[in-house]
Amino acid sequence: MLKVGICLNKTEFLKKVIENNGGIAKTSDFAANGINKYEVAAFCKKGSIERIRRGFYQLPQSNGSTEEQLIHKLLPQGIICVESALFHYGYSDFSPREWSIAVPRTATRTIKNIEEFPMKAYYIQKEFLDTGKSTGNFNDVILPVYDRERTICDCFKYRTKLDNEIFNKAVNAYAADEKKNLANLSEYAKEMNLYIKVMNIMEVLLNG
Repeated sequence: MLKVGICLNKTEFLKKVIENNGGIAKTSDFAANGINKYEVAAFCKKGSIERIRRGFYQLPQSNGSTEEQLIHKLLPQGIICVESALFHYGYSDFSPREWSIAVPRTATRTIKNIEEFPMKAYYIQKEFLDTGKSTGNFNDVILPVYDRERTICDCFKYRTKLDNEIFNKAVNAYAADEKKNLANLSEYAKEMNLYIKVMNIMEVLLNG
């Protein structure tokens, strides 16, 4: 917790809280430092700080937070998946207009409170949420992302939601990828009850 010193007035103190939280502070970050929500609202109205989403604030003179930084702060439990993961691994040439993010089913309220953010939420059962969870570099921000094998399994799981061209390119790109791990693909497919669907197509691609 910060302390307001002789040389640090309330406005500077507020800004320091934001800086100490990576440039984006939550209402709870302010509260932990003795600044209530009414004071936060007052400083926001004065223009000392800027509201970027409900309960999230940054400094007005900043260049604005990137979408990657917002994901890191707003959805720490989220995992980049499906369309966004395909683009990340180079399995798709289509740059998604919105972020595909896997979240636990208990995060419904959190998602509803995130306003005006280009996001497509995939609500995942608790037992499958961490399967294939990894990390990746997104515009210099390290974010959770499903690995290649989980991403391909998700393509089969959500095949009806994917364009046929995206699906076909993804599975073919994976089959040709030197970084693929077929043991993990088999393991995840069994765990997610997709084994027959996944292996029937992969065997054709790998042996064709």
